[in-house]
Amino acid sequence: MKLPSRRWAVVATVATLAALAAIEPAVSPPIVKGDTFLTAQTGGVLNIEGGECFSDPAYSREAAEVVVRYEPCESGADNQSYGFLRADDGPWDRARLAGFAWQGCRGYFERRWPDRDGGTLDFYPILPTEQTWADGDRTVMCVVYRPRGRLTDSVLPLR
Repeated sequence: MKLPSRRWAVVATVATLAALAAIEPAVSPPIVKGDTFLTAQTGGVLNIEGGECFSDPAYSREAAEVVVRYEPCESGADNQSYGFLRADDGPWDRARLAGFAWQGCRGYFERRWPDRDGGTLDFYPILPTEQTWADGDRTVMCVVYRPRGRLTDSVLPLR
């Protein structure tokens, strides 16, 4: 009886490991989104209204830029807007604006999801940029998301 060569044993082992890796779900680290993840200058973000869901930013060939797209919440989405803040007029001060945004969005978030929906939800603000600020933009959008996956429907609490 002739035994298989070592080379075939190595090939079989590699093929088995590759097959296991292909069927084993990849566990990616949770996404952490901060106040630089999206800005008022990200394509499509100014079209998102209160309570609407939308995608994470991705390059669009049609737009020839990175954009976010509206997605019906019931179809699944990466993010959902849940509030807007209006910053006071004054000179551009990113650090002050970010502090204001985080504090305001946190307040809205904690009133809506006091237990962070069992720890499965988090939030981030979308800030004006220096350029949009110069054009009169004082609006901060508050956004909720699920760090370990997509939203499967609207997560806004019923009133």
